[in-house]
Amino acid sequence: MPYLRPVPADQSAPSPGDDSGRGTGARPVPGHDPRMQWVVSLAVVVAGILTIRPMGFSGRGLAVALLFAVNSGALLARRLPEHRVSPRLALVWLTLGVVAAAALIGLSSSGTGYLFAFFIAGHIGYRLETRPALVLAGLCSLLCGAVLYLRLGPGHELLPWVFGLAAGAPVVIGIVNRSQRQAVRAAIEAAESAERAARAEARTAVLTERGRIARDVHDVLAHSLAGINMQLELADALIDTGDLEKVREAHTKAHGLVKESLKQAQWTVHALREDALPLRETLTAMLASSGHRDALTVTGTAREVPAEVVRSLLRIAQEALTNAARHAPGGAVAMELAYTPASTALRIRNRPATRRAAPGAGSGMGLIGMRERVALLGGTLTAGPVTEGPHQGDWQVEAVIPQ
Repeated sequence: MPYLRPVPADQSAPSPGDDSGRGTGARPVPGHDPRMQWVVSLAVVVAGILTIRPMGFSGRGLAVALLFAVNSGALLARRLPEHRVSPRLALVWLTLGVVAAAALIGLSSSGTGYLFAFFIAGHIGYRLETRPALVLAGLCSLLCGAVLYLRLGPGHELLPWVFGLAAGAPVVIGIVNRSQRQAVRAAIEAAESAERAARAEARTAVLTERGRIARDVHDVLAHSLAGINMQLELADALIDTGDLEKVREAHTKAHGLVKESLKQAQWTVHALREDALPLRETLTAMLASSGHRDALTVTGTAREVPAEVVRSLLRIAQEALTNAARHAPGGAVAMELAYTPASTALRIRNRPATRRAAPGAGSGMGLIGMRERVALLGGTLTAGPVTEGPHQGDWQVEAVIPQ
């Protein structure tokens, strides 16, 4: 479909053979040139001025001149946009035009007055709905036929009615053009609706991506910066006591948190830049960099999983490892990646701490972020202590994402 530029509301797109305005004033119908319609309308008026007789300022000539003026106004008024003319007013105006056209045929002795009846009948089909258009066109045919019958008199019975029927026939052209116009507009509106839907979908995708990046930034920075800030505040408080050993310890922990944050930031930037990371290899590398080698177990038949699932599982693993290092330092960590026909599951378990954990509580946003990630993919996430079985007493985070 060709591209259509918006136009001012007071312009209109007529039909071939008819010069109507648009129904909504929104845009022209393709292939219809308003300037050509103006030329045709003005040509009919000029031809009438030059040929219709008698035309003067008294008697029958004055009546013909007045009827010619009414017909010219009715013909040129079809350039009015449809959204500015109510259906009732259009019906009254076109009925008046039909009566005036028939009267002009009856009073004039020569000329092209019959052209007004033809063009107005065509516009009736374009401007009005089908049923009132056919009724009014039938009235036009009857009036024109009756006027000619009375004017010609006996001996010409066939000619008036043939001419009368011909005068109303252009209504069919108008109806066809109106149907074509409506079909084109419907197609344009459907295309515009599809374009709006595509834009809305794109905006939704942008907002979703922003939310994902926000969660990634939080997962990397929020906990690490909170821990660094806590250690630095502790160091400031210990300076006043003069316990330099504890100050050095707090400083060392803060320095370690900085290194850990940098490492996590590198993982996050890498994950954001890549469309898809190798899940198993990346999890193995994450465990190794956290000091837990050979801690990954894979069950089931490995398969390719969507990139968004890989990103979410990696971020969940990163958050779980960070929490294990913060709240259970020294505890062993085990990770299991399970493939089933219906889902992909990731479990991270850590044993209780073997060293004293740094004081301070987390914000709780990390667990919320993990649950949001899984929920967006239609999965579930559970986190809490293991209460039975061989791993009783461990802390476990489990994410299950459907296939």
